[in-house]
Amino acid sequence: MTRLMAALVIALAALRPSPSEAHRIARSVGPPPDGIAIPSLTHGQMAAIAENLPGIRALAGARIGFDMTAWRLEDYLSLQSFACLWGLVPGSITDESSPFNECAHAYLAAARALLLQLRETPGVDHKAVEALIGKIEGEMIVNGASFTLCRYSDEPFNTNEIVFPHWGEIPSHAPTAGFAVAALAVIGAVAWSAWPRRSVRREPERPDP
Repeated sequence: MTRLMAALVIALAALRPSPSEAHRIARSVGPPPDGIAIPSLTHGQMAAIAENLPGIRALAGARIGFDMTAWRLEDYLSLQSFACLWGLVPGSITDESSPFNECAHAYLAAARALLLQLRETPGVDHKAVEALIGKIEGEMIVNGASFTLCRYSDEPFNTNEIVFPHWGEIPSHAPTAGFAVAALAVIGAVAWSAWPRRSVRREPERPDP
């Protein structure tokens, strides 16, 4: 039990950010190149984009031609979704109060921007792109997605800034805190199973004279 607790403390210390850490961090030191502005999306639109994210990635990955804007948007989508733990934390997309909701807004806004950019990218199946755009727009209309707003709905993003979760809000958000405890428990269990153990060697008993 002592070793398990030690592993959990180490994992928690490794994940704890510094007090001065900002939620938005520039990707480079010094004057960066002009980033691509990414319009935000409403809280309701997030679910439709998230549902079709595999299709967007598949269309972007299948392109033959090269388009710098599409490449930068795809690169940002990968980095931003990684920073947001790929939306795996419960409530990241659906719960406005989630510490991961802002960063989820960022990568899903990037996904929508990428899909729209694929309309103009050479070497892409444009019929498939238009079909996916039509599917997403239809889902948004049915769900009234444009009318479901939250505090991040009017927040723009930029490919030069990575948006991280609000780490300090995790303890006060029950679903995220529960997920963090479960994740640390798994890390602790793995560390416990991998911890080297000393084997006690017993000396052979000597026969009585």
